[in-house]
Amino acid sequence: MAEAKQSAHRSLYKAMGSPSWKEAFRKGCLERMKNSRDRLLHKYRQSGCSMPRGAENTLLVHEVMEEEWNALKSLGSCPEALAQVEEPLDLAVLEEIQQELTDQEQAIISEYEKSLQFDEQCLSIMLAEWEANPLICPVCTKYNLRIASGVVMCQCGLYIPSHSPELTEQRLRAFLEERVHEHSMHCAHTPQFSVTEGTEDKSTLLMSCLACDTWAAIL
Repeated sequence: MAEAKQSAHRSLYKAMGSPSWKEAFRKGCLERMKNSRDRLLHKYRQSGCSMPRGAENTLLVHEVMEEEWNALKSLGSCPEALAQVEEPLDLAVLEEIQQELTDQEQAIISEYEKSLQFDEQCLSIMLAEWEANPLICPVCTKYNLRIASGVVMCQCGLYIPSHSPELTEQRLRAFLEERVHEHSMHCAHTPQFSVTEGTEDKSTLLMSCLACDTWAAIL
């Protein structure tokens, strides 16, 4: 298996020739890695948000290089002269491109981890504000909610007719905190809240998250 992979890399090294092809391959690899951000992060999450150990501490670099080289070969315009270049020079070029891709991969993951940390901080602040202050409207996050006879209202225009006359601020706060906590157990991103038309012409308060593609009804 390792010999087959080494052989594939060796043929790739030998095919890399003129500066124009080297630059085309380099740019293609970098662009392919950039466009593979979702695939990379999916692999990263599947690995438990940890990088592989050992010499090949990358997730997508080799795949991207092989995919881009196959794409170039499929064009059918690779000059035969490219196969005549000495292997040591090609190997050095490939290693340089591989290092650029590794740096790009690590930069994407680092940016993702920083966004997770930011979302976690926002979530903590939001929960702390809910606990310490009057119930903030989860839709506009600006004004306080008012509940009268089970009807939920806000200055921003939010108006949810009574689903339950017994609804109080304490109960709604508990509903919100429970849903946010359940979501945080499997996703670190901050959920969004919105009001949609539900059944029997009654509005419904929904919590949704684009990052994990989930939603839940609050009221």
